[in-house]
Amino acid sequence: MAVDQAAERHTIAVLVDNEAGVLARVIGLFSGRGYNIESLTVAEVDPEAMLSRITVVTSGTPMIIEQIKAQLERLVPVHRVADLTVDSPYLERELALVKVKSRGEKRIEALRIADIFRARAVDSTSDSFVFEISGSTEKLDAFIGLMRPLGLVDISRTGVVAIARGKAGL
Repeated sequence: MAVDQAAERHTIAVLVDNEAGVLARVIGLFSGRGYNIESLTVAEVDPEAMLSRITVVTSGTPMIIEQIKAQLERLVPVHRVADLTVDSPYLERELALVKVKSRGEKRIEALRIADIFRARAVDSTSDSFVFEISGSTEKLDAFIGLMRPLGLVDISRTGVVAIARGKAGL
């Protein structure tokens, strides 16, 4: 009798050539096999070597995660794949801009909650705020949840960025 394994959330960093079509190939690997992407960020990290870093947050059973890593390593423009969740301690952050439209007591409450979460008002009108907040995905989710009843209008999130702790690099 087989035991079902629970899905686990993993943060995977991928160092790739910075060239046209690389992101499409990585995304194609996920979509072609039905793997879910919870978060995806991409940025150039070494202009001279023309390298970019893709950070993918995905979930699956341990077997699925191993398949994802193995298939990523086989892609031609990929230089390195690191599963930060298991390889080493790591830092993970996300940035969000959160627009809240409110007046009166709700406006005061929105400012109070923003202060508690160390969110910064980066835009203000007589009836709205745009807050900038960074931290863990859970922190952002909690902040957004508290802003909903206060007049949440819009959200823009960067997705997760992550990096291993210590002296070693990707």
